[in-house]
Amino acid sequence: MRRRDLLKGAAALAALATASEGAARATTPARAPRRVRPFDPHWPSAAEWQGLADRLGGRLQRVASPLAACARTPDGALCESALTDLANPFYIQDQPGATQTTGWVDAWTSAPSVYVAEPETPQDVAAIVDFARERNLRLVVKGGAHSYLGQSSAPDSLLLWTRRMDSITLHDAFVPHGCAGTVAPQQAVSVGSGAKFIQLYEAVVTDAGRFVQGGGCTSVGVGGHVQTGGFGSFSKYGGLAAASLLEAEIVTADGRVRVVNACSDPDLFSALKGGGAGFGVTTRLTLATRPLPETFGFYGRRIRASSPEAFARLVEAFCAFASETLVTPHWGEQVFLHPDDTLDIAMVFQSLSADEARAAWAPVDAWIADHPGDVAEADEARIVTMPGRHWWDFDYRAAHHRSSIIVDERGDAKPGRFWWSGNDSEVGIFLSGYESLWLPERLLRAEHRTEAARALVEASRSFAVGLHFNKGLAGATPERREEARATAIHPSALDAFALAIVAGGAKQVYPGELGREPDREALRDDAERIAQAMLPLRRVAPEAGSYSSEMSFFEPRWREMAWGPHYDRLLETKRRYDPAGLFTGHHQVGSEFWSADGFVRQA
Repeated sequence: MRRRDLLKGAAALAALATASEGAARATTPARAPRRVRPFDPHWPSAAEWQGLADRLGGRLQRVASPLAACARTPDGALCESALTDLANPFYIQDQPGATQTTGWVDAWTSAPSVYVAEPETPQDVAAIVDFARERNLRLVVKGGAHSYLGQSSAPDSLLLWTRRMDSITLHDAFVPHGCAGTVAPQQAVSVGSGAKFIQLYEAVVTDAGRFVQGGGCTSVGVGGHVQTGGFGSFSKYGGLAAASLLEAEIVTADGRVRVVNACSDPDLFSALKGGGAGFGVTTRLTLATRPLPETFGFYGRRIRASSPEAFARLVEAFCAFASETLVTPHWGEQVFLHPDDTLDIAMVFQSLSADEARAAWAPVDAWIADHPGDVAEADEARIVTMPGRHWWDFDYRAAHHRSSIIVDERGDAKPGRFWWSGNDSEVGIFLSGYESLWLPERLLRAEHRTEAARALVEASRSFAVGLHFNKGLAGATPERREEARATAIHPSALDAFALAIVAGGAKQVYPGELGREPDREALRDDAERIAQAMLPLRRVAPEAGSYSSEMSFFEPRWREMAWGPHYDRLLETKRRYDPAGLFTGHHQVGSEFWSADGFVRQA
């Protein structure tokens, strides 16, 4: 944020006065039934806000909508410029009032907080947490702002924005604090929770030649990603980011800065490994690093069947192929089944040459050749390989594979910031629906394969179905699967060959913006078709759970679906470290005790 913006924000603080400024202030009870809003009697005075600003060195300001110019002049140049910028995930992350997802029909809408506080140190975070707790404020935390469930957005709230906390330190022999003699030293990296994965990959992979497990999207924030589990493109090789967590620095609801690991506050440490973002504000995370594969690569292809019946045969053949080839540490990413009988393949691989990757898919080529009547169209495979060190290397990508990335070309952008071309459809999306289900590896076995293929085809009649092979740990190395058992993620993820995702929405529509409103009826129609698509998948995998960060906003069994048998333990930890529910958000542990907007305690 520019210095002049901070100065403007500080000046605005002094001018702010609510109708309640002269009212007496009282200490908030530990279990206050209702959080205060700007025009409530106990909303902090301008002087109190100024005191927090002073404590933070001026890093507190009022928050404005990034589309404020559109409210003033909907057809003006400033509005058009803002709309263009909001198609850039890194611009979104530079705006306190913006989120990667703009909302979800009939669920939530992105809305600016009243104030944003930008800590630089754990002590700054503690001061913000104390301020919010003592004054009974709704507190939200924003890192990468990628939450589909709107967990980093709430009107009438104080926003704690971690983006300045992005330092990165590599370790050759890290031992968690207090664990000397019980935990062997290992290579690791400590990263501020406000860092984005493009920063982490640049430091660990491109510069240091190591591998660190992280998110597929380069703009994802490290802190929130680790706390929800942490799948990435190469999870069958690298496991879960949560499982690689060795230590965390966290500020809990009492304002205490804690260093937690397997030897100190192990219950809280365990909750941070996939239990969601409701246990405090992480300020630093230390992740294990692994040997870097020599090569990374991409395999892409589209195959369109000649009829629905032919598509069913193609999908069953693909399931047999996937069982033999794709459920291994080598492969990750996605295959989509579309309503037009198309199989759209966009997979990545590690430790294979281009020739080895091509040979791996030879059974699919053979099936196409043997079933000419079943195939209406089949593209030539697109195969790209490169040294592992260059996968996230901006200079290499720009020179050799420019079409695979979109570059942040703003004049004040940090160098080397890019996002994948394949992720562009997700930037600034207003969701119609988003559902996920882990599909167990048993569905690929011969005795279940026909039933599984039929379910997938039936689902695809309603909406496109994505099979995210990198988000299931069946086929991962025994070491990575064993580590994942110690996380809080739903156990069905460990035996899943893929996470099935069915999702949709509209790009760059903004509720409340004249001429840019979402078509809610069309989105509701999509939502119904998305829900319909999930039914056959749930029938063949009734025991499976959902990924907590990619589940339905309206899932009634969210606790069981996200965490299964781990939930009771997570709730016990939540009550111990955050008894008053300072940190709450939709589908977060303990949110069942709060109203949907997080302002009224209901139990």
